[in-house]
Amino acid sequence: MINPSPLTDVSGEVRELTTNDFKQSVSFSALPDSLKTTLLSLNGRGKQQTPTKVSTTVRFDPDVLAAFKATGRGWQTRMNNALKEWLNEHATG
Repeated sequence: MINPSPLTDVSGEVRELTTNDFKQSVSFSALPDSLKTTLLSLNGRGKQQTPTKVSTTVRFDPDVLAAFKATGRGWQTRMNNALKEWLNEHATG
């Protein structure tokens, strides 16, 4: 196998994959059984060691939710930031 280029740059950003990267890739079914078993046993990222957010259920007007979702990936963070900004502007005490 040819020594592939690193997938990340010096800052840790993933570089754009090339046609050659895809040509060198291996399908999941071609992996050794031990590696397939290990990969299938992984359950995503796992729990945060110190959670910084709280999961809850909130109801929003459809147009408000649609507007935030229309901003693309990261819309929940932007909505959280908008609520924080409102709290700062309307702080009592």
